[in-house]
Amino acid sequence: MHTIIEAAFSRSRVVLLILAFLLIAGSISWINIPKESAPDVAVPIVYVSLNHEGISPDDAERLLVRPMEKELQSVEGLKEMKSIASEGHASLVLTFYAGHDIKRALDDVREKVDTAKSELPADTDEPIVQEVNFALFPIITVALSGPVPERALIQIARNLKDRIESIPTVLKADIGGDRERLMEVIVDPVVLETYGVRLDQVIDLIYNNNKLVAAGAVDTGSGRMVIKVPGVVEGLEDVVKLPVKVDGDTVVTLGDVALVRSTFKDPQGFARVGGQPSLTLEISKRIGANIIETIEAVQAIVEEERVRWPDTIRVAYMQDQSAQIKTMLSDLTNNVLTAIILVMIIIVAALGLRSAVLVGIAIPGAFLTGILVISSMGYTLNMVVLFSLILVVGMLVDGAIVISELAERNRAGGMSLRESFKAASKRMSWPVTASTMTTLAVFLPLLFWPGMVGQFMKYLPITVIICLTASLAMALIFIPVLGGSLGGDKKPVVVAHEEGKIASAYRNMLARLLHRPGMVLIVALAALIGTYMIYGKLGRGVEFFPDVEPEFAQVQLHARGDLSIHEKDSLLREVERRILDMRELKSISSRSFNSVSGTDRAEDVVGVIMLEFIDWEQRRPANEILEEMRQRTSDIAGVMIEFTKAEDGPSQGKPIQLQVASRDQEKMLAAAAKIKQIMNSTAGFVGVEDSLPQPGIEWRLKIDREQAARYGVDVTMLGQSVQMLTGGIKVTDYRPDDTDDEVDIRVRFPVSERNLERLNHLTISTLRGQIPIGNFVTVEPGHKTGTVTRIDGQRVVIIKSDVEEGMLVDDLVKSLKQRLLQEQPDPFISVTFKGEDEEQREAAVFLMSAFGIAIFLMTVILVTQFNSLYQAMLVLSAIVFSTAGVLIGLLVTNQPFGIVMVGLGIIALAGIVVNNNIVLIDTYNRIRHDDGLSPVEAALETGALRLRPVFLTAITTVLGLMPMVLSLNINLIERHVAYGAPSTQWWTQLSSAIAGGLTFATILTLVLTPCMLVLGERKWVSLPRMFKDARIRKPKLHKRSTEA
Repeated sequence: MHTIIEAAFSRSRVVLLILAFLLIAGSISWINIPKESAPDVAVPIVYVSLNHEGISPDDAERLLVRPMEKELQSVEGLKEMKSIASEGHASLVLTFYAGHDIKRALDDVREKVDTAKSELPADTDEPIVQEVNFALFPIITVALSGPVPERALIQIARNLKDRIESIPTVLKADIGGDRERLMEVIVDPVVLETYGVRLDQVIDLIYNNNKLVAAGAVDTGSGRMVIKVPGVVEGLEDVVKLPVKVDGDTVVTLGDVALVRSTFKDPQGFARVGGQPSLTLEISKRIGANIIETIEAVQAIVEEERVRWPDTIRVAYMQDQSAQIKTMLSDLTNNVLTAIILVMIIIVAALGLRSAVLVGIAIPGAFLTGILVISSMGYTLNMVVLFSLILVVGMLVDGAIVISELAERNRAGGMSLRESFKAASKRMSWPVTASTMTTLAVFLPLLFWPGMVGQFMKYLPITVIICLTASLAMALIFIPVLGGSLGGDKKPVVVAHEEGKIASAYRNMLARLLHRPGMVLIVALAALIGTYMIYGKLGRGVEFFPDVEPEFAQVQLHARGDLSIHEKDSLLREVERRILDMRELKSISSRSFNSVSGTDRAEDVVGVIMLEFIDWEQRRPANEILEEMRQRTSDIAGVMIEFTKAEDGPSQGKPIQLQVASRDQEKMLAAAAKIKQIMNSTAGFVGVEDSLPQPGIEWRLKIDREQAARYGVDVTMLGQSVQMLTGGIKVTDYRPDDTDDEVDIRVRFPVSERNLERLNHLTISTLRGQIPIGNFVTVEPGHKTGTVTRIDGQRVVIIKSDVEEGMLVDDLVKSLKQRLLQEQPDPFISVTFKGEDEEQREAAVFLMSAFGIAIFLMTVILVTQFNSLYQAMLVLSAIVFSTAGVLIGLLVTNQPFGIVMVGLGIIALAGIVVNNNIVLIDTYNRIRHDDGLSPVEAALETGALRLRPVFLTAITTVLGLMPMVLSLNINLIERHVAYGAPSTQWWTQLSSAIAGGLTFATILTLVLTPCMLVLGERKWVSLPRMFKDARIRKPKLHKRSTEA
């Protein structure tokens, strides 16, 4: 290390050039690095979607889900397979173990799906296999609305989609609310009977006249002629003019017996923005693209296209992630500037202007070097990286402060400026390196955090490790070389041996305490135990992830019964009407739907309203706004309205989730119903939902096959006749010139004939003529089967719940578990707690393991540094005592104990609090070795020498975190102070833990560590003598110029 420092000082111009390069290149990287909100997490989840129009949930389970499960259960690395069968749809969600190669998993799943396709029904659509990735989620939603015809709005949206997808950084733009086109052939049974035409004749006619005939070419030897038989349908006219029947010279065309029209499929839902019918374009960026530049490009194209549209069309931008990123960047800049100013004020007061400037350069130097490395690694600047940078603000200057302080002492002792910085860098190289290495050792295990939370949080240790490594280079090489090159040789005014009142008071207090080291240890242990007991009584409990003021909220409308889509939409319109005039809403978009398939919503949800709030400074808290909405909508009968805040972080869905499973279907349903009843009757559970079958009627046609056979009717013929009453019979499809997609051609009855009454009088064309199906079919009502949920091949019922404001998930889960145990559970019923409880357990287990590994790594480094197990244990004892400070910090800020954030804070704190102990013990060993002083004299001298740097490093770290502890955002440029910003609420727990723990540990470092060093020297002395008051003369103050 000394050789490197010597080389750096001998080639100072090269070092300064490299420093200038790092600052300039880092600034360029800061501007150009891709920016996004959530980290680009490779989630090991694959989603398989299967569509089969009109299929029932039971049939979907038997014919779609089971064949897929049979093939997919053997995929390597599979952790859990969740299957959902619903009306017209089935889906499988395959979760793999963290760290599994998602590309390989995707290939394996696609291969298995291709194998299983042969066992699916012929009419099932092509299965869709896709990877779940945060980067593929929409970064902005463009809503088009206004009083214009639906066809015109859809055409405008499709044109805009093509323009937006031409942007290189845009992956795709999905249109929401777009209905598929359809060619409808409406046939009236009475008209068909009048012309003597059977339904099967019409179907065969359309099918046989939409064939691609590859006629080929004729080669005559003297030429080659291509022959084309135009047999495909290209438009409406081709179908209308098809001849159905010929009677002499009279030709009856399809247009004579049926109404042929171009239309859209029956609506399965409606979408509105601000109360007006709308279409939405959900835009996703490519992985690694700059989110801010991409959104700006999208908005530019929309504004460019807008001039060509009717004036009545309104455009709304919703869920714009670039605004959130800009706010975070602004907050980070403000926090860094505030930290630098606070640090410089402290350093100017303690060490002078030169040291303050040098230490001030160390922060942006390490920051920008870190950004340069992160950018070159291909990572993005996201929420976790930004807050990691804020976290390390105080840590970056520790080494620079220690070396600058020692250089000032050397300078006061008569050394030249250059030599004072070189000597300080050499003298402190190993202590500063060891202290940095211990911090790195703490963050290193966090790189291997498993699961979703680990994938989300891994950017924190990566950023911290890079920035701290850069700060080590700044402290040992760049800052000393820069300091040695600035200013002349004029001696400073500060005299090293002059003591202020604080230092003098500290020396006198320490001199008395060093005589009773055992008593000091007992008092410290008592304070530690007392703090634990106080927190046990007054603490706010445990939570998984911090609760942050949201920018978005969601209203879910629950309604039961066999409602039509128009009835569902009418209910949603009523809810929407009552909240539409609230001024604190920036945008409001709503969607009603027939099916919730492919989503994580409850089966009885019939509509959703998405709310975007105005800026948090200009409105009430989200809880108060949602409470007013509850009051406004409380008198709407027949529905349950659920208001939920948008969630941030890796945890998704409702925090409390249970899975009830059993091989006995009846017992499982009864047990799930009982658990839901318990949750509804227990205070704290809000919005309890389940996947139990919903009440409803299903009409079943029981066929007398023997009687049907007499009429020459089979199930296929009956099924086609019934389809005429529902969605119609898909005969074939064609591809018109004005669209890229295939358009179905369907034959169906008129609207007046499509009802339940018609089902009883339905007739089938047979060889005996038109036969009523009532001759061989009985129509019976039955219980409707709802969505079928399966986990790992077994049917389950899932129960979910939110938590009442002010209550903690952990407390409610514990009380529910206790209640279930009291109910004498059935051994054939298994109840598994998932959701936040499962993630909390996994995170707690990992953090404990990571803490143990970090302690071991730190012990190895410390024993290597000191060659003493006692002194290594003494350094590590600071970690134990710092936990008391963590709890005090949480009590003062009234924060609950967050498993993720406070756990992370304790681990980070472990690497920080030992730094001052390392430097202090290193100084003690030098004084004992070089000057031969007694343990008490050496400990007193060490305390006096290390008071200022220990105090400075601690206070700069704490001050750097204070804006987040107090939820303050100080904008120095715009002269604006914001309190309680959502971006600061994220990290209040973590910063409170570190600030409280470090403050407590610093006091103990300056008092307990010197006493423990003395106690260690007396280890062979008997216990009574340990507490005896020994008379020791007050040591003389040694002038030291090169020691610290």
